Amino acid sequence: MRAIFLDKDGTLVEDVPYNVNPGLIELTWHAGQALQLLQHMGYALFVVSNQSGVAKGLFTEAALDPVHQRLTELLAQYGVELSGFYYCPHSPDGVISRYAIPCTCRKPLPGMLYRAAHEHDIDLSQSWMIGDILHDVEAGRRAGCQTILIDNGNETEWKLSAQRTPHFKASDLYAAAAIIADLEIGPRTMDGMDSMSQQL
Repeated sequence: MRAIFLDKDGTLVEDVPYNVNPGLIELTWHAGQALQLLQHMGYALFVVSNQSGVAKGLFTEAALDPVHQRLTELLAQYGVELSGFYYCPHSPDGVISRYAIPCTCRKPLPGMLYRAAHEHDIDLSQSWMIGDILHDVEAGRRAGCQTILIDNGNETEWKLSAQRTPHFKASDLYAAAAIIADLEIGPRTMDGMDSMSQQL
């Protein structure tokens, strides 16, 4: 199986810090159409998200269930289905002791990607990680994936290294999907992608 691993906040949905209110969740520009195209190309779609708000006592793990459900509903409007929703509840500076621990799942470590690969028989070398900060890129590279940085201004540190250098950059998720499509099925205009999305 080939997969697209997606950061959630700032990549798939508009970034509202520590939000678990389903009513505030909105897909980023043309995210539905982007995932529609990627799914049509045969990729399974997975969310991999750091959720340090759990460790910081801002919300519980149970509060993430309605978030997952809302994402499912929004993407269903485009005929898109998530194959998995993975999150890391840990943070070294958390206040909830059982979550304030070192872990291997918090990006930039690749634990969530490895777990998904194990549970779904994913070929990481044929998969992609897409996110809006370099921690996403590093997690993807550590797992052996191709990576795309959504360069939307959310990355502010730019501490570059070989593992934190994206294979590609894109302005949004739709442009990221276009990069992958161009590599697999040849260059196409955005109008052409729109036509394909409407036909799916």
